[in-house]
Amino acid sequence: MIALTIAGFDPSAGAGILNDVKTFSALKVYGAAAITALTAQNPNRVASIYPLPPSFIEEQIDLIMEYLPIEYAKTGMLYSEDIIKTVAKKIREYKLKTVTDPVMIAESGSPLAIEGMIKAFKKYLLKESILVTPNLQEAEALSNTRIRTIKDAEQAAEKIGKKCNVIITGGHLEGKNIFFDGKVKIFEEKLIKSKNTHGSGCSFSAAIVAYLTRGHNLEESIKMATRFVKEAIRHGKWGTLNQFWKL
Repeated sequence: MIALTIAGFDPSAGAGILNDVKTFSALKVYGAAAITALTAQNPNRVASIYPLPPSFIEEQIDLIMEYLPIEYAKTGMLYSEDIIKTVAKKIREYKLKTVTDPVMIAESGSPLAIEGMIKAFKKYLLKESILVTPNLQEAEALSNTRIRTIKDAEQAAEKIGKKCNVIITGGHLEGKNIFFDGKVKIFEEKLIKSKNTHGSGCSFSAAIVAYLTRGHNLEESIKMATRFVKEAIRHGKWGTLNQFWKL
């Protein structure tokens, strides 16, 4: 079982490519990875970002797909419109069933995207995806909707859901994840008080892809990924998955 992540590199290993591959490995899926950007960061701050040329990102994906039989993929930090357009083209070319994590802001609050990215997500990438996994702030940006209540989140999910299936993660919604696949469903989990949430969005989207790769359907994969991340946060020390081997 093999899955692909297309995302940025976090040298502290709490988020991004390294987190995704650790998640795949924890769930017994072999992880391949195409890097979109290099960052100098840790869980507390992002110092700098170096986006890779779209042509090099394309070459990475081509060489991976030339060698490995991959059906499912996820995206993380894409940073710019040009990178989004390139990745969307490759997803379409290889018919990858893709979960999109619309990474825009780091856990520390630092921006991980440039102006124009939201429009590019909606124009190019969402239509190529089987699921998008925004947090509250990302869902507001993608739906152009102010979210303060569960009802607001449901309306935002319906707007985003015109492009692809969506789950708005519930860390800021009292543990309620809002799923829309043609109709609204609410998956509720009890929140854990913890500072070990760096990379939790990466872990969640990667876990969904891992469970899909293992043969579960989308709704089952979301529910199982939610439980996986909850336990990763419970056992984590420096970030979501730094003690994933205890799960």
